[in-house]
Amino acid sequence: MLAAMGNDVGGPDAPWRAIALDWFAGQLASSDTFAAYVVDDPSAGVVAGAAGNVYAHAPGPNDLTTVRGHLYNVSTHPDFRRRGLARACVIAVVEWFQEETAVGQIELHATDDGIDLYRNLGFVESRFPSLRFRATRA
Repeated sequence: MLAAMGNDVGGPDAPWRAIALDWFAGQLASSDTFAAYVVDDPSAGVVAGAAGNVYAHAPGPNDLTTVRGHLYNVSTHPDFRRRGLARACVIAVVEWFQEETAVGQIELHATDDGIDLYRNLGFVESRFPSLRFRATRA
């Protein structure tokens, strides 16, 4: 998934992998702020998944809640695409946000491959574009 988004993921020993493993292990212990849903094929293992986090956000005139949701890591193994697996995982995360959290809005970053799925589920483009700044450390 990360490589499909244009990221250089490195090999199995890439330093980020151990950091990510520790991070996800910590998140899995926080069921009030994190959820992940996967599809596990008996012969192929995990073939699809989606995750979501709750994060603090200031309320505003159009959203009085103080938390938002971020949907991410939506992916399906290429051999299992076009079967509705990613859709099922996204729906599960959205339902978790709606039923188990106080989230007022759910945000995501869509790839060209996934944008139609999100639109079909009711997601709309933000009025303001998302920008990113990478901090440098001395």
